[in-house]
Amino acid sequence: MKTAVWLYLFLFLAFFDLHAQYPILTPFALSLGAVPTFIGWMMGIYSLTHLPGNLIAGTQIDKHGSRRYIIFSLTAAGIVLLLQSQVETPWQLLLLRAISGFVLAFLSPACMTLLAQLSSDPITQGKYMSGHGVVHTLASVVSPAAGAFIVAGIGFSGTFQSLGILLIITGIMAYFTLPAVKMSAANAPPPQTEDSPTRSFFPISWRFFVLPLVIACAQGILFFELPLRGSGSASILSTGLLFSIISLGALGTLSMLFLNLYSPTLRLASGVLLMAFSFFLMAAAPQIPLWLILFILGSSKGIIFPALASLLVQLSQGVRLGRVFSIQSIATSLGSFVGPIAAGQIRLDVSPYFLAFIVLMLGLLLLPFPNKFKASTLSKPEAKHV
Repeated sequence: MKTAVWLYLFLFLAFFDLHAQYPILTPFALSLGAVPTFIGWMMGIYSLTHLPGNLIAGTQIDKHGSRRYIIFSLTAAGIVLLLQSQVETPWQLLLLRAISGFVLAFLSPACMTLLAQLSSDPITQGKYMSGHGVVHTLASVVSPAAGAFIVAGIGFSGTFQSLGILLIITGIMAYFTLPAVKMSAANAPPPQTEDSPTRSFFPISWRFFVLPLVIACAQGILFFELPLRGSGSASILSTGLLFSIISLGALGTLSMLFLNLYSPTLRLASGVLLMAFSFFLMAAAPQIPLWLILFILGSSKGIIFPALASLLVQLSQGVRLGRVFSIQSIATSLGSFVGPIAAGQIRLDVSPYFLAFIVLMLGLLLLPFPNKFKASTLSKPEAKHV
């Protein structure tokens, strides 16, 4: 439990640092002379360079453990932010965002794997995953607004310097506090035999990884489009507050612990449907207050991400978790790459929010549904019928 508390602290600081950039990256790029199409590529290249990092992370985390990759990712990302505070052209920003995408590709699969390996009990693993979601959401509640306020006070350069120093300090703290957790016997891959059901890469259908792809695509569209509502410091502040409203909605559903009694697949499908509905309202009903729709959208995120993590741990049976979460990160990176680029290309003709609605519904159609939903946390024997 002590390791989990330390990891949650580092995750909070890291997520705070990363989410604080959401409302300021687009205005910063515009101040350098970038056009919206270029900004779409800038945001997309960050996700594209995630791919080689995810591919490396999958096997190396299973082989060496998570600790070294968490430390590397945090420290290197902090150094990149320090350099980012000195950029003068859009192309320099594009290059640094590409480097940042690679070094941060190790963080999410390493953290998720370490949390899953802290216990071999599925119920406890589910609690750790929910804790990860709560920490992520708490950080994302305050960080977008905080980032906007910091920019208003000390400017873009000072903000990136402050965030970079925070990440480097977090990496140093992780070096001295995180243990080198080794894979337990319960999490270790079983011996490979000719008839072994795990002789393939891992026993999870590719269709389960379509959802993280389309969810990331929709979120990439939102992160690209929302800051383009206006310009100036007032617009940056309002955008930061809107991102915080999304996180407040997520925090609300994460606090509904009774949702864990339901099947992860059912929760996942319901959350994606609610998210798609939110994007449809943004595209088709502009008269509805934007903050209200974003709160509903955030509520869907609080349902989706713990359910997705629990479902992947359940389906993999604790085997090769590094690879499992690495493939999830690859799917997320692809979606985050495609989303803003597509939004930048079509935004003058079609609402990008409608595109997000379409891709979410297509992903939902591909989700494999079992014959009946069973609560993943049930441990009691089934009642006998008389």
